[in-house]
Amino acid sequence: MRRLGGRGLLLGLAAAAAAVVAARWMGWWSGRAGLRLFVPEELARYRGGPGDPGLYLALLGRVYDVSSGRRHYEPGAHYSGFAAFSEFIQAVLSPVLHSALRPSNIHRKRLLRWSSVGDLRVRVLENLSPAGRDASRAFVTGDRSEAGLVDDVSDLSFSEALALQNWLAFYEKNYEFVGRVIGRFYGEDGLPTPELMQVEAMASRGAEVGRRALQEKQKFPPCNAEWSSSRGSRLWCSPDSGGVSRDWAGVPRKLYKPGAKEPHCVCVRTTGPPSDQTSGLPALTNRGDLDHPNLGEYPGCPPLAITCPFPL
Repeated sequence: MRRLGGRGLLLGLAAAAAAVVAARWMGWWSGRAGLRLFVPEELARYRGGPGDPGLYLALLGRVYDVSSGRRHYEPGAHYSGFAAFSEFIQAVLSPVLHSALRPSNIHRKRLLRWSSVGDLRVRVLENLSPAGRDASRAFVTGDRSEAGLVDDVSDLSFSEALALQNWLAFYEKNYEFVGRVIGRFYGEDGLPTPELMQVEAMASRGAEVGRRALQEKQKFPPCNAEWSSSRGSRLWCSPDSGGVSRDWAGVPRKLYKPGAKEPHCVCVRTTGPPSDQTSGLPALTNRGDLDHPNLGEYPGCPPLAITCPFPL
């Protein structure tokens, strides 16, 4: 669970929130002519049941008509508890979003089975429908109990806030926007509340964190690893280890990350200038990133070996 800390982080969030406020008053978020505003009790009538006026759901206060995806949302539908889950896996899932799904928050007593989608194994729960309400929190926690289908996202992490923005983009693209819910994210004037602006700021921060993580993975791709009961373990590098295609293989090193309890194995470039060297300057060394201060060698493994075996 996220805990804000550090003056720089707070200043960054404040700056992002200030930008959102400016956008609001410049008219980027001004209410549309004839925009429909719902109160929660009114939205609750749109659950797709017999006699209901429609099938709507809300995400971050924005209401969508999901009638065209009725099989995902109506009462009793297979995916009714996690709106258009199969569509989402194909259209939205990213490494950042994958990390945002928090199995620890799932009510395990409600688990029914594992479901496989490609290489991803997903816990499918006994379903309650998000239709007729704003269940923003469930889109990142996976908790589809009555207690989990709520709009409180105040304690989400940066990546989880970004996940909600990805979901929002999915609904904007695939379903008709019909209005806003008065409450946590929009006021009676139909304009964003400070809580929505905080989510926007957190999502922006999440996108930046994701970009930095991708840059680090390009710089220090993960090692290949295997273990055998007869031969022990082995770490090695290749030009595509860690899923990062490149024109070098590198050598295994321990990468110590601030805040991490244990180092993990990465492949390190051994020639050329350091990655952190300013572009255009003459190379001071030809050792790649071997001298990076957060790296350590594996005991018993030659410094320039591509493979590090650890026999039993």
